[in-house]
Amino acid sequence: MSTKKEVLNLLIAKSNEYISGEAIADKLGVSRAAVWKAIKALRSDGYVIDAVTNRGYILGSDNDIITSDLITSHLKNDIEVLCYPTIDSTNNEAKRLLGSGKTNIFLVTADEQTSGRGRQGKSFYSPALTGVYLTLVLHPMRSLGSTVGITTAAAVAVCRAVEKLTDKTPQIKWVNDVYLGGKKICGILTEAVTDFETQTVTSVIIGVGMNIKTVNFPDDVENAASLDCDIKRAELIAAIADELCKVSESPASDYMDYYRTHSMIIGERINFIQNGVVTPATAEYIDKNGGLAVRLENGELTTLKSGEISIRRI
Repeated sequence: MSTKKEVLNLLIAKSNEYISGEAIADKLGVSRAAVWKAIKALRSDGYVIDAVTNRGYILGSDNDIITSDLITSHLKNDIEVLCYPTIDSTNNEAKRLLGSGKTNIFLVTADEQTSGRGRQGKSFYSPALTGVYLTLVLHPMRSLGSTVGITTAAAVAVCRAVEKLTDKTPQIKWVNDVYLGGKKICGILTEAVTDFETQTVTSVIIGVGMNIKTVNFPDDVENAASLDCDIKRAELIAAIADELCKVSESPASDYMDYYRTHSMIIGERINFIQNGVVTPATAEYIDKNGGLAVRLENGELTTLKSGEISIRRI
């Protein structure tokens, strides 16, 4: 590990107290000059590091940059983290890395996406430094049928992470959009890499885009808002990744009640759009597999499946 990374890890470990350059040098077995060089390099990377004579160094409280080291320091799971200042899409990069032969669990994050992707071919607005844009790649090696609920599980993971770190209580618009105060703050895009010979999913790509401090949205972005709270992006990214790992290993019965209690459309009149046809209905309940049971105007009860429709409240 480089001296710069060792100094950073030490500052993170001592994040609530000052540590002198001499103590850092003794702890790492390097010279004071090497410590100063590492501090200078970290500041160049964007870290705010405060220094006080006779007290030493401390990470500034206003740090909100994302780096692999910072995210890893908050992770509970063994996940490789790759950070980019700017990228076309974290999901696209995850696919490229899988294509290059990566087989471990890994997380791709970016400060900005130039071509962020959403469901049904839509784009996701991803301006620099105001949101969280991440993709986690897991390798479940499960049957095709058993991974259908991963989109539902991902919405639960995101909401749990937000509730763990903030005083906000988000809601889920079926299937997997996360809302706050009636406006969308987060979109989730899940994609599967399959082996059709064995009928198994070899890798699951889970993309999450969340508005944290985004204020000005383009005209074509409707009903959007931000989480709008004091939270460190690195900590939130790690919390989401850890929750995603947790729900991916759990049966649907472990999180479906949570999903139901956080639904924003149960009992609501809705329109669902399927194959270009708009049909009015009432959302009745969510079944054990995450399907949405709706009552049509003729009284018929039908269940909508993930990925087939989009929902609009009337």
